[in-house]
Amino acid sequence: MLDIKLLRNNINYVYKILKTRNFHLDINLINKLEKERKIFHSKIEKLQIEKNKISYILSKKDNNINNLKKKSIIINCNILKYKSILNNIIENIKNIYNSIPNLPHEDVPIGKNNLNNKEIKKWGEINNFNFIIKDHLELGLLHNGIDIESGVNLSGSKFFVLKGKIAYLYRILIQFMLDIHINQHNYQEIYVPYIVKEEALYGTGQLPKFSKDLFHIKNFKSNNKYKYFLIPTAEVPLTNLVYNKILKEDQLPIKYVSHSPCFRSEVGSYGKYNKGLIRTHQFDKVELVQLVKPEFSHKNLEEITANAEKILQLLNLPYRKMLLCTGDMSFSSSKTYDLEVWFPSQNQYYEVSSCSNMGDFQSRRIKARYKRKKDNKIKFIHTLNGSGLAIGRTLAAIIENYQLQNGNIKIPKILQPYMNGIKYIKI
Repeated sequence: MLDIKLLRNNINYVYKILKTRNFHLDINLINKLEKERKIFHSKIEKLQIEKNKISYILSKKDNNINNLKKKSIIINCNILKYKSILNNIIENIKNIYNSIPNLPHEDVPIGKNNLNNKEIKKWGEINNFNFIIKDHLELGLLHNGIDIESGVNLSGSKFFVLKGKIAYLYRILIQFMLDIHINQHNYQEIYVPYIVKEEALYGTGQLPKFSKDLFHIKNFKSNNKYKYFLIPTAEVPLTNLVYNKILKEDQLPIKYVSHSPCFRSEVGSYGKYNKGLIRTHQFDKVELVQLVKPEFSHKNLEEITANAEKILQLLNLPYRKMLLCTGDMSFSSSKTYDLEVWFPSQNQYYEVSSCSNMGDFQSRRIKARYKRKKDNKIKFIHTLNGSGLAIGRTLAAIIENYQLQNGNIKIPKILQPYMNGIKYIKI
């Protein structure tokens, strides 16, 4: 969430910046609610002072004790009534503030949608195939390795089953990515729960706004006090590992990596390319999360993005790096790079990683702070996250970019040791 002081003292500035994100901030409603909040807060304070005076007099057992008791009862009733009104006002203000997205960094280009994103660079050579290209689903069916029909029969649309060498390649991709991020990029591996409380999703910004994008767990008997959800990304539990904690300055930066399945309802994806492994309800991802001091977060965004790029480079997959415009960033992000890998069957790039600097937006929601050494002041940390990478789309990109005319699929050289020296997936 945004700094409450910024919202109260600089609302017009926030309104102007949020317009670049296609977000309309209702200033009149906020000002009205804030005015009412101050009025009722002041009323309660005055009544409380009066109540304290009466309590003091009653303690002295003055003559007009009965009248004072009656007056005290009336004051108590009014205090309770005004507190109830004030709580409702505060809740309304909180709901509005919780719906406000993060402010974009000054480097972010202004734009309405992905057409206004800025290409930063391209990497790798696109293969000029001298035969008719098959897409990854055609090749998967040819190898009896991608089974959409069984996925649909088991779980419904947008689920899949992998078999044989394709399933093997999928699994070793996970291990390969973890090895690189742990051994070369110095991330600590974390295993996380795949079910979380709603507080965790509020903390990272998926709730309350994006409830429809999540899979809700009904009749989960662990504790009826909470609502539970399947995680849309390991970012949620990883970031919440520092929920309500005050870290020491020398503990930062913290770098986590985790492999997990991700569950998304894909509401609003109608009309988008979703063939095969591109857009599914369940997919696997290797997630990177960094927790850093504020002055380093923009530098670390470049680092976490480079970490994700390294995977694509080792796999020798052509990709491009895109800086997202204000209208295309996620709710919690202040700056985002997307890495888009080349799909020859579509003659275009598709996102395989999104790397974002959230600033202190998430840490304010989860109360994640650190104590500065020089003055012992408590400050909010900055959080960053990135896909390192999405497994299904990476697999699909390998299948398409490494296909041969006879339908065989070449294994990228870096992965061959993981597959016991297998160089080709043969028909």
